[in-house]
Amino acid sequence: MTQLLEFARRAARLRAPLFVGLAMVFSACNATDKLSPSDTPADTPEPTGATVDDPSLAVSFRGGIPIGTFHLPTSQFNSQYNGALRNIWPGALNSELRSIKARGGKIVLMMAGNERWYKTNGHFDLGKWKARVARFRGTNFSSYVRDGTIIAHYLIDEPTDPANWGGRPISGATLEEMARYSKALWPNMPTVVRAEAGLIRWSRTYRYLDAAWAQYVTRKGDPIRYIHRVVSDAQRMGLGLVVGLNLTKGGPNKTKMSATQARTVGLALLSSSYPCAFISWQYDARQLSSPAMRTTMSLLRSRAQNRSQRSCRG
Repeated sequence: MTQLLEFARRAARLRAPLFVGLAMVFSACNATDKLSPSDTPADTPEPTGATVDDPSLAVSFRGGIPIGTFHLPTSQFNSQYNGALRNIWPGALNSELRSIKARGGKIVLMMAGNERWYKTNGHFDLGKWKARVARFRGTNFSSYVRDGTIIAHYLIDEPTDPANWGGRPISGATLEEMARYSKALWPNMPTVVRAEAGLIRWSRTYRYLDAAWAQYVTRKGDPIRYIHRVVSDAQRMGLGLVVGLNLTKGGPNKTKMSATQARTVGLALLSSSYPCAFISWQYDARQLSSPAMRTTMSLLRSRAQNRSQRSCRG
């Protein structure tokens, strides 16, 4: 850690010794969420309201917006992928972030883990969710929020789908409380839920929730019309936006997307300058290793890298 901080302070002068970054690449392995929830902590106070500039670029990031997949292994952050949704155990978080940053990557961080940890009788349990997030209070990863290696905290998946929550969708008020809780602990880390903005519209304006998520599947129709709609909804609600493809089940009849489909839809989504990241469901080494898909992903990476960088704050 001392070497990393020293490198950051002297980055302008230390351009030659690239072996420093390469050494860090091999210092960590991919981690998964293994812990059970702790007791529910007391609510934290409201954030102070202090304002801070948006995070700067990570040291090795090549510009544009990050592009990648859910569960992208650390070893796969490379010239083709530099973004991911990752669920990392607190004890491995800093070593993973150090390696991801050295590879020029950025992530959306999932803290709560699988939804089974924060359900009671099949329904969402806010207290259990807070307990899951609170596991990270003892881990100091603030430098990775400041430098933009962590671009957002992924609060929850598909909160408005009744099938996920025992027939009780999660309300906008509850989503806002989840975001408020996150900001009370980490005021400068943007918050995001995986749901289109139009699906989480409520009677008030989100103050602590920063971004929505739009994941394309074929049944959602023309991709150009789709990106215009989801961007418009996010803008009206003052929310940022993450976009992506459902590579695994986004084709016709829930089949895998072909390289041609991924190319057509991906270019449509990247025709908008509004999204802050392009992260698709999900990493499948076999699907992504075909020559046609590699060509498609290289093209999409080029387009994403040529976008203007955006914070995931609205």
